[in-house]
Amino acid sequence: MSRDVQPATTSRQGRWRDDRGSESVELAILLPVGLLLVAMLVVGARIALAGDRISGVAGIAARDASLARSAAAAQQIATETATTALTSQGLLCIDVQVSVDTSGFIAPPGASASVTVAVSCTVDLSDIGGVAGLPGSRTLHDSATSPLDPARDLS
Repeated sequence: MSRDVQPATTSRQGRWRDDRGSESVELAILLPVGLLLVAMLVVGARIALAGDRISGVAGIAARDASLARSAAAAQQIATETATTALTSQGLLCIDVQVSVDTSGFIAPPGASASVTVAVSCTVDLSDIGGVAGLPGSRTLHDSATSPLDPARDLS
């Protein structure tokens, strides 16, 4: 079985066109898409890493606050502990909020009570994109409750 195959012509007037330059056009189209995918991967990894680092910070602060003798001291200790823990984890927050529920301190000794700490950290994403930067930030949250010692002495 024989086929009649016509050879490809190389002249511009021929039936087939030359493919020179098509790779450059493909690269010009696909390069921005590839860069966008890499940027999204970096942002996602940064958020996941920051979320991993903030977990447990409120637990440390709540545990330290539960050892305090007063509600005011618990508030101060929890704030200092959370800030120190975030710094030691290498998490650079542009805004740190520490909320401490010290209502358990009004319970009399012998009664079960607890202290709850909520920590929020806003991570800036503008330093990821280099000179242009990516707009926006992400706020991460962590909370924990720690029991107060029922045999505590408030004196």
